[in-house]
Amino acid sequence: MQDDTAEKWFDPDATTFGDRLAGAREMANMTQAQLAKRLGVKKKTLEDWENDLRGPRAMRLSMLAGLLNVSLLWLLTGEGDGPGEPGDATSYVRGAHQLLDEINAISAQMALSAERLARVEEELKGLLKDADG
Repeated sequence: MQDDTAEKWFDPDATTFGDRLAGAREMANMTQAQLAKRLGVKKKTLEDWENDLRGPRAMRLSMLAGLLNVSLLWLLTGEGDGPGEPGDATSYVRGAHQLLDEINAISAQMALSAERLARVEEELKGLLKDADG
């Protein structure tokens, strides 16, 4: 990705999901470790995404778009609102819609975790009841 023009920086025909993810992360001045921590995933998982070895689930995609201040469409296809041209001196400021998207993604993740916790708790109660009975 040596082109210096905004049009070719993240050319949809020349870049993969991993390329766009890595580029947007760099434009947001985040390391892999920092982004992985904010997403709640292991650094190795993020590395695999950036190397196109596997991809994130829908909930993580939404979180990625919000954290990196890019549209979900751009992240997936290269079309839409991307991070801009390399070397841009613009500050990293997220808008209200991106923040709301991130809040919604976190809420969804918390709801899934709460459901999982309830299932595990019921399973444990059943095991304890069987052991006592």
